[in-house]
Amino acid sequence: MHRVLTGPLTVERVRVEIADLPNSLNNLRLVQLSDFHFDGLRLSERLLKRAIAASNAAAPDVVLLTGDYITDDPAYIHELAPWLKTLHSRCGIIACLGNHDICRRPSRAEVTQALSSVGVVVLWNDVAYPLGPELPIVGLADFWSAEFAPAPVMAKLNPAVPRIILSHNPDTAELLQAWRVDLQLSGHTHGGQVVVPGVGTLAQLAAPLYYKLPKRVRRSLPGLKSYYRVAKHWEWSQGLHRVGSNQLYVNRGLGTYFPGRVFCPPEVTVITLVSSPGNP
Repeated sequence: MHRVLTGPLTVERVRVEIADLPNSLNNLRLVQLSDFHFDGLRLSERLLKRAIAASNAAAPDVVLLTGDYITDDPAYIHELAPWLKTLHSRCGIIACLGNHDICRRPSRAEVTQALSSVGVVVLWNDVAYPLGPELPIVGLADFWSAEFAPAPVMAKLNPAVPRIILSHNPDTAELLQAWRVDLQLSGHTHGGQVVVPGVGTLAQLAAPLYYKLPKRVRRSLPGLKSYYRVAKHWEWSQGLHRVGSNQLYVNRGLGTYFPGRVFCPPEVTVITLVSSPGNP
């Protein structure tokens, strides 16, 4: 990544109100890291070191990782895992997987094993309670996996209890409106990667136009079609969003993919959870 065109690593600080959050968890601090694409090309060790230092400086209660640790070759997870071992938090590190982590048949098992070996709890349609029963953390299977099945997992939770959902692809927020989701954390979009200053991401601009073009023109612009394959809701490509009664935060990630980042800096997110006004 070119530091001038991409922009330096940013630490985004977000305050999120949570209904029914107990007083014991008020001002809880989370750090989210996403989309490493650690493959010797798309994320430098220098940037990774800065991101880990920024996370540790925030003194988080929990670190949450939202997928795409590798790009294609799962062997690189064994180089990334020792770096992740240097992340500090009071109550642990919880992770879900992304589409690139499962793109080859052995990838999911190899990525999961490597992360687990350094103390990262990897959730695949499962629930963890690092903060106690008052705030479960759900990690879903990747949206593009045949095993994406939120219903059985969500059925395990008490509807009166707030929860955090880790789901790599933000498009899942549309389906997750069927359940209570106090905060969904996602990545996948890399913030749109190419941002037109003052206008928005290239994906937001180009994707809606694609199917309005004549077929002969579309065939000459395969890059536009790829935006549809990556995500449907590019309006959720970065930042905090309200999706129905649920909340979604999309991290821009650390690594990149073709065509690279332009005016779309990599991100470490520090999230502070606070009780909604009117909480008992």
